[in-house]
Amino acid sequence: MQTHTQPKEKHRRADAQVILSARAIHKTYKLGRLAVPVLHGVDLDVQQGEWVTILGASGSGKSTFLHLLGGLDRPDKKSPPPSVKFQGRELTKMGARELDQYRANDVGFVFQFYHLLPELSVIQNVAVGAMIKHGRFGYQLNRRSILDRATMLLDRFGLSHRLKHRPTELSGGERQRVAIARALINEPSLLLADEPTGNLDAKTGGSILDSIFELRQDTGLTLVMVTHDERIAERSDRVIRLHDGRVMDD
Repeated sequence: MQTHTQPKEKHRRADAQVILSARAIHKTYKLGRLAVPVLHGVDLDVQQGEWVTILGASGSGKSTFLHLLGGLDRPDKKSPPPSVKFQGRELTKMGARELDQYRANDVGFVFQFYHLLPELSVIQNVAVGAMIKHGRFGYQLNRRSILDRATMLLDRFGLSHRLKHRPTELSGGERQRVAIARALINEPSLLLADEPTGNLDAKTGGSILDSIFELRQDTGLTLVMVTHDERIAERSDRVIRLHDGRVMDD
């Protein structure tokens, strides 16, 4: 990957607040009669404003772990009992509605595959996250401010000239920028990114990382990213290495 010489500011401090924590995280999936263990007692603390990269090969459990941090899945019940806390709130004890609110209000998701809706324009794709949060009636009441924020985010990512285009008219890098703007529309405190540059060439991927870096510097956003690329991991404050579902190095 092309080298990007952003100044690297370490955010991890002894007195910083822990915004996200996980303890004793196990996860096993069932494939027919076969049990496939993926995570084996993973622990993690993430401080406010920190960029943590979870590094590991394919099949190491890093994407599964990210989904558990985001409330997209639940850890196995084990002894000691698993714990995933965001700002002191225990996700493993939340019901479906509480988890929906967590995903809508507090966390943004960016995936390797963009998951844009082909029938919607770029600005409509970004606004979808706000529509999910507010509901149809609430969206109509706040429509102007939502569209203004969507426009601001797209402008920040260099897409002000693409607002009315459809996803099929965009390059891969532009689609990923739209997906990141969508993840940020509700002003989350935490961004979870799963191989966000995995489908992009080195130059485009590096440019997107630059954009995320600048946004984080300006807003104090906390970022947890999973990747298999050592060169991406070098840009973060801290690297967690997963191997066969276990933390091998922090």
